[in-house]
Amino acid sequence: MKNLKKRLLFNVYYFVLWVGYFIFLRLFFLLYHIDKTKELDLFTTIKTFLYGLQLDIAFTAYLSIIPFLFMILSVFISSKKIGTIIKFYSYILLVFINLLLLIDAGLYQSWGVRLDTSILPYLNTPELMVASVSGFHLILGILFWVLFSFITIKIFKNIISKKIEKVSVSHWIQIPAFLLITASLIIPIRGGFQTIPINQSNVYFSNQMFANHAAINFTWNFFNTLTHKVDGKNPYKYFDDQVAKKIITKNRTQLLNANTDSILNNSKPNVILIIWEGLTAKVVGSLGGEPTVTQNLNKLSEEGILFTNFYANGDRTDKGIPAILSGYYPPPVKRIMRMPNKTRSLPMLPKKMIDLGYKTSFYYGGDLNFGNMNTYLRNAGITNFVDGSEFDKEDWNSKWGAHDHVLMNRLSKDLEGEQQTPFFKIALTLSSHEPYQFPDEYKFGKDNEDNKFRSSHVYTDKTIGKFIESAKKQPWYKNTLIVIMADHGHSSPKHEGPFNASIRYKIPMLWLGGAVHKPGLKIDNFSSQVDFPYTLLNLLKADNSDFTFSKNIFNTSDHQYVHYLFNKGFGTITKNGAYIYDYVSKKAILEKGTETSKLDSLGKAISQNAFQDFMDRK
Repeated sequence: MKNLKKRLLFNVYYFVLWVGYFIFLRLFFLLYHIDKTKELDLFTTIKTFLYGLQLDIAFTAYLSIIPFLFMILSVFISSKKIGTIIKFYSYILLVFINLLLLIDAGLYQSWGVRLDTSILPYLNTPELMVASVSGFHLILGILFWVLFSFITIKIFKNIISKKIEKVSVSHWIQIPAFLLITASLIIPIRGGFQTIPINQSNVYFSNQMFANHAAINFTWNFFNTLTHKVDGKNPYKYFDDQVAKKIITKNRTQLLNANTDSILNNSKPNVILIIWEGLTAKVVGSLGGEPTVTQNLNKLSEEGILFTNFYANGDRTDKGIPAILSGYYPPPVKRIMRMPNKTRSLPMLPKKMIDLGYKTSFYYGGDLNFGNMNTYLRNAGITNFVDGSEFDKEDWNSKWGAHDHVLMNRLSKDLEGEQQTPFFKIALTLSSHEPYQFPDEYKFGKDNEDNKFRSSHVYTDKTIGKFIESAKKQPWYKNTLIVIMADHGHSSPKHEGPFNASIRYKIPMLWLGGAVHKPGLKIDNFSSQVDFPYTLLNLLKADNSDFTFSKNIFNTSDHQYVHYLFNKGFGTITKNGAYIYDYVSKKAILEKGTETSKLDSLGKAISQNAFQDFMDRK
């Protein structure tokens, strides 16, 4: 009986040790994001620990299964050998979880989500995955990982050693009791005796999303999303499929035709699409943002057609490109650009342009293999590529690829001798991506990430300003439409309201060039990236019927809407309101204006229908 008690006490101490460890990791998360933590009152901060304890206990129960089983073997085998096995098992877990801790902290700062399977697609290009981190922060992170792992291993070693040495070989009669104890771990794993097992929504307790996110055990969240796959069931289904389609059709059908005169002076201009990495409307003065960041773009906004209510549909480049070129809503968590079997069946703007007689090209200063971009673009029909391999390494930044001025100079040079028209050229910039390295003055300094972000856009703005200045002198300019558009918005600089507020997704779109015959025009219709291919093809008098999620940007109806998606949620906005919904808590994050009920139904219908389309593609 005495040995039974010692074994039981060891299990209790081991279990509590892991729970305490996860409580400390939550404290680390709150301290790492101290600016957001300061926005919580003391009671709410305490509740993140109280509610989060449920998932801490659940994941600890998972981790305890193997040690508990080995404690059964200690009835026959010396405790020293069993202790050694349990210690090494624990050390491996600690090193791995401590690494996930750092990834989670950085991921949340950039993406606003706790660690989940969104990170997995980037693992096949690890050198590019860490490209967003400066060398200093990378070294600092590795040092912290090593030091923290050393400390936590030391603590676990001391406690396990002290408790295991008191256990000695005993009678087999104790085995049934410990089998029962191990089996009982199913109770905390499920979160109790309720019908539905514990999930993220159990720890969502606040109207402040950061508090809910802080309560999540990130390791539980990661492995839960890893083991719970879609498997043919639409997790965003809310309506009967036909009802969802009817809601969408009712809202979309009235927005398919332009009710303004064409803004082009001919129906077959050259088209240059410049996709500007991470440019948010928050730093574009002509859109009401900060006035001194994009001074060239601000000036050019007076010369072209500026779209003042234009939005990205996702928050990453590999979501933005399919939205722009395929008119396709980005599925939450998943990346369709990384799935060639699915992208092959997508409608493709470049293919449509080729059918019209256009010569297509794609320019990018980095590695086209990142995010499987190369496969997607080749599926799109593009055959002429200029990528990082064509630039000297001395013209690269240390992480992503050739500096933007090098890329745009190459595009400008190629255009000087361009004889084959019409042409459709796409250029994707990269210098304004973290860690914001570029060969120019940091106008706003380097004291924090927001100022480095601003400075990088000053540099890219200068680069694009010079490109446009040079283009105006070229003979092809008079018959060319130049479109400047961001691939996605950004969390920098910090904005008021929810992390996924619509301001984070608002981006510039500007149409310039000699083919534009209504310069100085401002279009305030609500529109987004998915509307671009449909609208452009309409202006070119081409078939655009394949772009079934798109609308016509030049339809001036007050019913124009924008729909964007983020991990586990969506936002739907119109001239008269905004609605942001979270699928975990099954609650609205934000309801604003007079149309929230309509936007609720429309947003859920689009999210359901878009994801069903994603699943159905083979």
